[in-house]
Amino acid sequence: MHAALTCIARPFVAAITVALLGSALLVAPGAAADGVSVSTILKGYDRPVLVAAPAGSSRRIFIVEQTGRIKVASWSGSAWVKVGTFLDLRSRVKYDGSEQGLLGLAFAPDYATSRRFYVNYTRKPDGATVIAEFRRSSTSVTKAIASSYRTVTTISQPDANHNGGMIAFGPDDQLYIGTGDGGGAGDPAERAQSLGSRLGKMLRIDPRDPDGSGPKHYQVPSANPFVGVSGANPQIWARGLRNPWRWSFDRLTGDLWIGDVGQGQWEEVDKSRANSSGTAAGKGRNYGWDYCEGTHQYEGNKDCHVYGVQPVQQYSHSDGCAVTGGYVYRGPDYPAWQGVYVYTDYCSGRLWTLDSSGDIIGPNAGVSTGRNISGFGEDGAARLFATDLNSGHILLVKFSGTPS
Repeated sequence: MHAALTCIARPFVAAITVALLGSALLVAPGAAADGVSVSTILKGYDRPVLVAAPAGSSRRIFIVEQTGRIKVASWSGSAWVKVGTFLDLRSRVKYDGSEQGLLGLAFAPDYATSRRFYVNYTRKPDGATVIAEFRRSSTSVTKAIASSYRTVTTISQPDANHNGGMIAFGPDDQLYIGTGDGGGAGDPAERAQSLGSRLGKMLRIDPRDPDGSGPKHYQVPSANPFVGVSGANPQIWARGLRNPWRWSFDRLTGDLWIGDVGQGQWEEVDKSRANSSGTAAGKGRNYGWDYCEGTHQYEGNKDCHVYGVQPVQQYSHSDGCAVTGGYVYRGPDYPAWQGVYVYTDYCSGRLWTLDSSGDIIGPNAGVSTGRNISGFGEDGAARLFATDLNSGHILLVKFSGTPS
């Protein structure tokens, strides 16, 4: 079972976790009474996995449901309220109740004028990953045009698990795509390390249509690290990932934080710093899988304490089973917590906070939320939200006191 653990698998494991933990509060990173917490702001969603919003949209959020719909909610006076369905992709999406489905959403940097946005889903009937473009209605900010569908790129998936799912525009306005290693225990086909495979990678493309009705669907930026390398796919930005289910860019520094779901023993959080221009985080990096699971040797003879990108944090399966990567908080409501990275484990429901160096703030136990947090997300003002997969709740991440 552990060979296929991801952030959105094993509801029965999650149910046991919740039953054992309930709503008990363990020692919070940051302080016992002060620190990070979550509270429900919306209910009734069907396996929510992500919250997203266009730049500048501080009073409207979009909720991605794994089963194939994107919903809209807005701030109305003193509470968040449901608005309706933004886009229904259930006729296209293959959802198997585990790791497949509608998994990612990203709004173009010029969304306000172009109305372009992108989704990541596994398609019917074969489960291949599809990155597709849509446009929002020109007359309604809460409706997408289903007929505006355009395929950007398709990635074959040999198995139903380890699909990755997160997509996001980086500080350089390029689209980044996180892919899992293709599934199967231990990356048996060695895809994560292979420069000839797009699986187990961070990819980087310009998703805009370069030639109208022509044969091209996207462009490869010339600065990608493996452009012109014999046998390498030019889309590749970084390699050596097992299943980067959720990752994010720090909107202030451009640093890249990745929660890479582990195999049978270790979960890890990786950080790659941006350059002085706030771009290029992770360029050409190797995150180590499947030679290494965290800093622990998995196969081969690599010294995993020095090989590749070293995780800033790792934890064993005694503390959970699948990391849900988070965000660096840059919101307006808790200035003392600016620059703190928040992440969790899907099975244990524990929340941790890290400083900019990746060190845990406060004691190590984490806050137990009693939740199955499948994803995080920001609104346009960088307020931080989370999704509880099994209850269907949308959560607001809150802080109290000061980090210590």
